[in-house]
Amino acid sequence: MLNIDDPAEIDKTPAIWRLGFRPFFLGGASVAALYIPLWLMGWFTPQYSLFNSEFWANVVPLWWHPHEMLFGFAMAIVCGFLLTAVQAWTNQPTITGRALMVTFGCWLIARLMLLLPMNIPLILPAIFDSLFLGLSALALWRCIYPVKQWRNIGFPIMLVVALLVNLASYYALSERNFSLSTQLWQGMIWWLAMVITIVGGRVIPFFTAMKIQQSKPDPINVLENALLLAMGLLFIQAISHWFPKGVEQALLAVAGILHLVRFARWQAHKTLKEPMLWSLHISYLSLPITLLLMAINIDNEYAYRTLLHLFAIGGIASLCLSMISRVSLGHTSRNIYQGPNMTWAFLCLPLAAVLRAGIPLLMPEYTQIWLWAAGACWFVGFGLFVWFYAPILLRPRLDGRPG
Repeated sequence: MLNIDDPAEIDKTPAIWRLGFRPFFLGGASVAALYIPLWLMGWFTPQYSLFNSEFWANVVPLWWHPHEMLFGFAMAIVCGFLLTAVQAWTNQPTITGRALMVTFGCWLIARLMLLLPMNIPLILPAIFDSLFLGLSALALWRCIYPVKQWRNIGFPIMLVVALLVNLASYYALSERNFSLSTQLWQGMIWWLAMVITIVGGRVIPFFTAMKIQQSKPDPINVLENALLLAMGLLFIQAISHWFPKGVEQALLAVAGILHLVRFARWQAHKTLKEPMLWSLHISYLSLPITLLLMAINIDNEYAYRTLLHLFAIGGIASLCLSMISRVSLGHTSRNIYQGPNMTWAFLCLPLAAVLRAGIPLLMPEYTQIWLWAAGACWFVGFGLFVWFYAPILLRPRLDGRPG
């Protein structure tokens, strides 16, 4: 039997390929830091953009931006986290070495292909994106199924769903059906909200209770199940538009209220002195705030779509930044609360969310200024992570253990 945690075993694998969080956190954060400036330059100052007309002729910028934020950045972080956490959940060895290199390579090749300044068949990046998600799902399944850990069996299934949505997004691009792609992007935002609902509901109160040395509040099963149902229905509604607008508004409002009730039980006010904790709480809080504001603005299409960025930046991206900072320290045997000072980085993402999704609704005449300001905050947040954490992720654990 393979010993997955024996310091006596000498691991000759380069550190970057020893566990999933290493390449995917570094890769995801790097494209996050680079892609927003590239997007803003390509949109507002095309004469200075690295992309020429041939690039934009094949991959439409309005498709590339949300696709790469969701499947380039966010999915890299999600898969990196899951491929790391599944080992702790199941006590089964997850992919490392060549298997991890191939999985990450598929993700990277898809990103590079979508940046090539030439007309390439869209089937090529679609294949590599599908391989990345499929191999990640298979790796999770091979850890979870043998030990019959049904509590986590939904994660590989959700990755397969994401794979199918991604394929549909490539089809939408090939057909220039941007109405369909918009529905898919919104659906993926709620898909990520479901992941945050599940994982955040486990780790945020647990981390908080451990730090403040108090008991973790027991989950309320009715509340947890109702939240998953509401978020799942919002995912279906975003992609299909099956329900009337009144039903969607009710779902948004109910989900927002339920998330607020859940959040109120986590004692966020006791975490204000610890950035590694309050950053998690602020990120999660953006979800119910976004849901409720979207319910209020259900008939204002511009506000409705703009508010999606409030959660995409203030929730998804902010939580990703906080979690990868924490996980990178913990899984390299460093003290979680004595690592690099990420306070400014953690503040930059909520500020970017307000600048991108809040202030433009109040002062739309200066929207371009707010977008550049939001982009600058975003770049600083993820740039600081890459600066501080690249040396950590590229080196072996301090205690000499695998991972």
